[in-house]
Amino acid sequence: MEELCGSGGGWTRLAYLDMSDSTVTCPSEFRLYQSGGVRACGRPVTSSGSCVSVQFPSNDISYSQVCGRVTGYQYYTPDAVDNIHGSNHNNLNGNYVDGVSITHGSPRQHIWTLMAGNYEQNVHINYYNCPCANDSTQQVQSFIGDHYFCESGIATGLYQQQLYTSDPLWDGQSCGSAESPCCNVPGIPWFHRDYGNTTTTDYIELRVCGDEATNNEDVPVSYYEIYVQ
Repeated sequence: MEELCGSGGGWTRLAYLDMSDSTVTCPSEFRLYQSGGVRACGRPVTSSGSCVSVQFPSNDISYSQVCGRVTGYQYYTPDAVDNIHGSNHNNLNGNYVDGVSITHGSPRQHIWTLMAGNYEQNVHINYYNCPCANDSTQQVQSFIGDHYFCESGIATGLYQQQLYTSDPLWDGQSCGSAESPCCNVPGIPWFHRDYGNTTTTDYIELRVCGDEATNNEDVPVSYYEIYVQ
């Protein structure tokens, strides 16, 4: 495998999804979104917070590094890790984020979180914006630390109950002025964890989560690839 995440070769791909291929279907239990030529996979319809999960076995490969990237889209009003709604804000096993949680093993151990905030600009309530955005009051959970990306898909104006397809999330592009620090982070769009001499054969799990009903918020994914070494 070619060099990834600035860490040489020798990578093995465990997970891959590309919904731009019309023959590809969403993982089991994920719900298909289609809008403006974009196909993406999100949570099944729920009236409260939830997560939907897909697991990728390591096939007994022992690894100490994880590298990957994810593309998602904002549906309506996700608010990153705002803790006003729900009771799972500090629970890695729960719907602690409006976005994507990537973990390994059971009990879950955090690898990376990809969040979706309300707006790219400070045009609404700042505590709904990404924690990395200027003037945001959000605080990331201790189990996340610096291991996250956060972007919004809405530049200005009142949000609508729709999938925002013009600005894909977590690509480090098209960040508004408030959100510019979120795009200015090392590695983006690639996330990378290096555990040094600690190895594991754990499966990797990707969850799409939200702490409110799906008619209020969702963050479906259209693309992911995850590698281990």
